[in-house]
Amino acid sequence: MNRLTNTIRPYAWGSTTAIPELLGTPPTGEPQAELWMGAHPGAPSRIDRGAGPVALDAVIAADPRAELGEAAVKRFGPRLPFLFKVLAAGAPLSVQVHPDLAQAQAGFAAEETRGVPLDAPERNYKDANHKPEMLVALTPFDGLCGFRRPADAADLLDGLGVHSLAPYADILRAHPEDHALREVLSAVLSAEPEAMAATVTAAAEAAARLADDPANPYAADYAAYAKTAHSFPGDRGVIAAMLLNYVRLQPGEALYLGAGVPHAYLDGLGVEIMANSDNVLRCGLTPKHIDVPELLRVVRFASGDPGVLRPEAGPDGEELYAAPIDEFRLSRYVLAAGADARALDPATPQILLCTHGQAELRDGAGNTLTLGRGESAFVPAGERTELTGEGTVFRATVTA
Repeated sequence: MNRLTNTIRPYAWGSTTAIPELLGTPPTGEPQAELWMGAHPGAPSRIDRGAGPVALDAVIAADPRAELGEAAVKRFGPRLPFLFKVLAAGAPLSVQVHPDLAQAQAGFAAEETRGVPLDAPERNYKDANHKPEMLVALTPFDGLCGFRRPADAADLLDGLGVHSLAPYADILRAHPEDHALREVLSAVLSAEPEAMAATVTAAAEAAARLADDPANPYAADYAAYAKTAHSFPGDRGVIAAMLLNYVRLQPGEALYLGAGVPHAYLDGLGVEIMANSDNVLRCGLTPKHIDVPELLRVVRFASGDPGVLRPEAGPDGEELYAAPIDEFRLSRYVLAAGADARALDPATPQILLCTHGQAELRDGAGNTLTLGRGESAFVPAGERTELTGEGTVFRATVTA
């Protein structure tokens, strides 16, 4: 088991205080958006086994079977198949979707054939992998997840009283669900920029007014959209966001985001885990490239409840956030002082993150490693480890 030294990514939407508070470090005044834990080549964690700090991806590449286990290498190849993060949103992230595995493979191959550079701003597919993800809130966390039911979206748009939104509401009520959602999103993304900017401004002003009315059933939703519009004035993504379910997670609650599900994170601190990919198709709230035809091909135009997840308690004290994916498995342990040690399944590689209190890891040889708030460790496959302490620990691994 090895303590991880991790990189903080300073994206513009990041909070200036949330990650420093978690780590117990002074704020720098600059945004600190994501703390990466894992072996992604963009910002791999580092470990020290006595010869100085070494990047975790290099450690794994040197002996993948020893670090990941034979089963994981056979299923996922010689790399850690997930990326684990702490995410701190101080402003909205872009509305986005991720491709499924077949779409990612085909899209990556097509762009490689066309010779599109990997760092080109118009590049959609950075790799040939899918990117399902899960976020668990550490604080109250606001986000958007999946399409609203068309009639509900129509009521929300009509409630703003903005004349230029009426045609969208009419489409949402007049057509079958998939057709209605596709047509409205396509119309929003292809509208004339100046006219759309005026619509967004009027919608944002109305949302801000209505957010103060406690009797309005959409007051909380309107407040979220008004805040989003403040961060992205005139951006057509504000109207696209109004087609999505607004959700506020309480600490310990989670969202699972599968392929084709449009989503955005708005505000809050959470832990996030995803398949090891960087494939993102954006549809608003961003100055970055938006490929409308490819986006419409990838989005799944189906509405429904955002599906808030809560952990399922197991007999050994592990609380599992169940997800239909093999590349990652996320759980947590809420440790109590004086309780029996929790034995961690050694079959798979794992990253452990302490988010509250203190935890102690002990291996089969009796070596110990103490994790404080915000600290993390990598445990190779095959290494027997016990967990004790008083606090909360998240465990990221793969499906055995």
